[in-house]
Amino acid sequence: MVSDPIPQPHISDLSSDLQDSWMVAGRTFSSRLMVGTGKYSDVPTMQRAIAASGSQIVTVAVRRVQSGDRGHEGLATALDWSRYWLLPNTAGCATADEAIRVARLGREMAKVLGQEDNNFVKLEVIPDTRYLLPDPLATYQAAVKLIAEGFAVLPYINADPLLAKALEEAGCATVMPLGSPIGSGQGLKNAANIAIIIEQSRIPVVVDAGIGTPSEACGAMEMGAAALLINTAIAKAQDPVLMAQAMAQATIAGRQGFQAGRIPVQPVAAASSPLSGRIGT
Repeated sequence: MVSDPIPQPHISDLSSDLQDSWMVAGRTFSSRLMVGTGKYSDVPTMQRAIAASGSQIVTVAVRRVQSGDRGHEGLATALDWSRYWLLPNTAGCATADEAIRVARLGREMAKVLGQEDNNFVKLEVIPDTRYLLPDPLATYQAAVKLIAEGFAVLPYINADPLLAKALEEAGCATVMPLGSPIGSGQGLKNAANIAIIIEQSRIPVVVDAGIGTPSEACGAMEMGAAALLINTAIAKAQDPVLMAQAMAQATIAGRQGFQAGRIPVQPVAAASSPLSGRIGT
């Protein structure tokens, strides 16, 4: 049994009182939590969890929608696409050419759903079936071609600072380094490299894959990530709706913590009360 969801927000209704907005390819969003549609036990749970997350960007695997894979049947009508910005993804593609073809199909799918100006694509090129690690060379090759076709490319990559910088210079809208392997729930295993990517990037850095708990989501935002993309940790939680709410709150808390600025780490204790004026001194 899952918890009741928070009310489903409209994109234009979301308040930025608790969370500042961010921009991707000229489009502004209030929520810094992006979510997926896969791995849920049923469509109603998915609907309630996505609503509870407060997310505005929802990613959908184009190939799985086309093939009618379990959990993706009727996805076009399962969500109100006037409320969510579609992020088509190229999941299931093992080569650059495959990913380019699927990206084009994703753009057409967005038009059918009423988002005529949607040129976003989450670029995934994954030939590795065991660890699901993205192919850096094929990802770069596909990104360059898609950018030339007018796509706003959001590439899913290993936490490689050199690749991230190359993709930024090629014109990608974001870079999306993995915290750890997809669906593993291992957390921020690549934190050191992600920190370098964030430090050197002039485009939004979205931590994607591996986050398993709200504390890990919060930690990624405290590092300075612009946003998060979380799917499995929500969809496979014992209570997906409650976990979606927790991830939303963690994303906000982590962002506020980053903005507030943490205290310096000290090698010794520092008393919170002054030592002068004590009784008996």
